[in-house]
Amino acid sequence: MQEIVLIFLGALALLFIARKIARKVGLVDKPNARKLHSGHIPLVGGVSVYFSLWILYALQPTWLPDFDIYMICATLLLLVGVLDDRFDLPVMPRMGLQAAVAGIMMYNGLYLSSLGNILFGYQLILGAFGYVITLFAVIAAINAFNMVDGIDGLLGALSCVTFGSLGIVFIMGGNDDMAMWCMCLMAACLPYILLNLGIPWGRKFKVFMGDAGSMLIGFTVIWLLIVASQGQDAIMSPVTALWLIAVPLMDMMRVMIARIRRGSSPFRPDREHMHHILMRAGLSGRWTLVIMTSAQVFSGMIGIILEGCRVPDNWQLALFVGSFISLLYAMKSLERLKVTFGRFLAVK
Repeated sequence: MQEIVLIFLGALALLFIARKIARKVGLVDKPNARKLHSGHIPLVGGVSVYFSLWILYALQPTWLPDFDIYMICATLLLLVGVLDDRFDLPVMPRMGLQAAVAGIMMYNGLYLSSLGNILFGYQLILGAFGYVITLFAVIAAINAFNMVDGIDGLLGALSCVTFGSLGIVFIMGGNDDMAMWCMCLMAACLPYILLNLGIPWGRKFKVFMGDAGSMLIGFTVIWLLIVASQGQDAIMSPVTALWLIAVPLMDMMRVMIARIRRGSSPFRPDREHMHHILMRAGLSGRWTLVIMTSAQVFSGMIGIILEGCRVPDNWQLALFVGSFISLLYAMKSLERLKVTFGRFLAVK
């Protein structure tokens, strides 16, 4: 518990220091056609979380296995993310860096060797193909959390729910050190959430996470998911991992499918994410935050319960796919209802 308090206070202090530096060097988010906030907001949430990890390492260096390799990857992501936040880099350099950190992780022996017993009770061993799947999984996780960062509090809240769910899974698996590491990650994100939402200091001290932070969080999540689901020390099924990141993962998949069907690049920004649709339907930013965070809490609970009850992997996967199809239908219906209602008002 002492570590959690120290991480929270350290992350909070780092945010106030970093935001002053960010304004001087131009590391701020400026309003444009897609970004409707007012003022120049410091992009320092990721910087705060990154340096909080070093505080955690100084307090408990043995909690996370291979911390040195993890921090090499995290540092590379942070540096490129900061450059992207400052100079708006093209997609390919960012994708190349994400592939590089995936390669470093796999070279260290951390990769998806199995997808669990999804073949009706038979384990799907990936062999060498596991490296290809891991590469796509790392890029997908990083971009899922990057894409979901669209309204105040959402990225931080979803990250905390995922880290909290992982902490519970690690406790269930008897790995208390990793569980505490996840709890400390929540403590590192909490100060960002408070300042991002203007609690309690108001908009004067508002900060954004930035690409540096969203990429760092996405990579941290996939690192922990692979640690938890692979190898002899695995404490959960690989399919359970899908439930722990269901909201950002489903949102990314839905948006990319829509972009490809339109003939656009899957990485081309737009305003078709779940939070955009909910807000166009009339919900405020805070209610959208509550609904999407609650959905992630619910999906995390489903994953934990299914894992605890030892539900077969193939049934878990079928339920997840069914949930994704239901989401596609719900979002399309919501957009159609909004258009129909808008036409009705125009006629009236």
